[in-house]
Amino acid sequence: MMEYRYVFRGTAFTSESPKEVKILKDYLFCINRNGLIEKMIHPDDNEYELVLHTYQWKDNFRQLSDGQYLLPGFIDLHIHAPQWAQSGTALDLPLNEWLNTYTFPLESKFSNIDFAKQVYEDLVSTLLAHGTTTALYYATVHKESSFLLASICAEKGQRGLVGKVVMDDHKQNPEYYRDPDTASALADTEEFILAVQDLAKKTKQGVYPVVTPRFIPSCTDEALRGLSALATKYNTYIQSHCSESDWEHEFAKTRFHKHDAFALHDFGLLREKSIMAHCTFLSEADVDLFAKTGTAIAHCPISNAYLSGGVLPIAHFHSKGVEIGLGTDISGGFSPSLFDNAKQAVISSRMLEDGVNPNLPTEKRGKPASRITINEAFYFATAGGGESLSLPIGRIMENYTWDVQIIDTQIPGAKLPIFSSRNQDLYDVFQKIMYHTRPENIREVWVQGVNVHVRA
Repeated sequence: MMEYRYVFRGTAFTSESPKEVKILKDYLFCINRNGLIEKMIHPDDNEYELVLHTYQWKDNFRQLSDGQYLLPGFIDLHIHAPQWAQSGTALDLPLNEWLNTYTFPLESKFSNIDFAKQVYEDLVSTLLAHGTTTALYYATVHKESSFLLASICAEKGQRGLVGKVVMDDHKQNPEYYRDPDTASALADTEEFILAVQDLAKKTKQGVYPVVTPRFIPSCTDEALRGLSALATKYNTYIQSHCSESDWEHEFAKTRFHKHDAFALHDFGLLREKSIMAHCTFLSEADVDLFAKTGTAIAHCPISNAYLSGGVLPIAHFHSKGVEIGLGTDISGGFSPSLFDNAKQAVISSRMLEDGVNPNLPTEKRGKPASRITINEAFYFATAGGGESLSLPIGRIMENYTWDVQIIDTQIPGAKLPIFSSRNQDLYDVFQKIMYHTRPENIREVWVQGVNVHVRA
């Protein structure tokens, strides 16, 4: 029998498909030294009693307590890390005014390494405590503090994908916060890529550099072409915003006489390792282009309610073959929790299907076939995010990473409304976890087989 680094015994929930949750009741989960799930053993398997007998008295065996369950770690596909410092405030203006009034002044402060360290350490710790094991980050234009964020992810054990933001257009960006010029923006990005790739060699769970043009309004044509070339040269991920709001969507149409999606594609920025945030105003042709190029969408339902001016038709876009995951979009979204964003994804989809104007007749009020279930929202927060990044994460299954949350439904003061866990239908337990979990219920978080968070 193979020697395992850890063996866990308990009940887990994972996505079998976008609409189906698989319940793994009383399984043994055997984790190897690389932090991968080497073997999952059903209670009826012949090997079950042998492995249980071998490991149950060892220090590396974990028996989940009654009322505890395993979920895959969450994957957040869109976070503005510096904006954690203003999260929960400044959501009273349209996007373009919000950026210039609140956000760019804040982000400019991240030239100060000490300030950046304070914010970034708190953010990464907070996200881990909320069950987020993988995060796709925008940093700022500052190369040094952007690398600091990647280093903090590596140190704290979170799988971090980090981008040094490019904002080189002097006409569109404030003088106090932008890249000095296109050449330095590209040179700093290349140095950042090399530094993070070197850091990754020493990081078990992985850290990744991400080519990050903030969005079309912030970048010159030369920068967009140069960033595409760098992504090709170093085989990196790419992230940006696409058709987030009326303002951004119309800006691209005015500048290029085409939608964001086709403009970005013409610069070579839509591809298999591209993740575009929001995408609320995509046309059918844009969606087809995303599906064709393998570009994923980071759906940020809380943020969209504040700054986008629309509801992403997530069910329709996914039905056309577009990969989709969830994002918090801190601080356009106030909450660091993907539990909150999963719930909001369901709520927004229901409002899109049912409509919101009671003065219209029922048959004209909404958009049919738009709703998603909590099963689908769970999928987007986990497996969908993993598929968007083309990494073996987001599922509890063999050959995937041991990225998990241990949810305790019996915490005093945060007890979920489960009154007989042994008799209650386990699918009902799953739903209650998705709708009622608070940070207090997330007792432990593991990334790549390493315990990175324990709540006292």
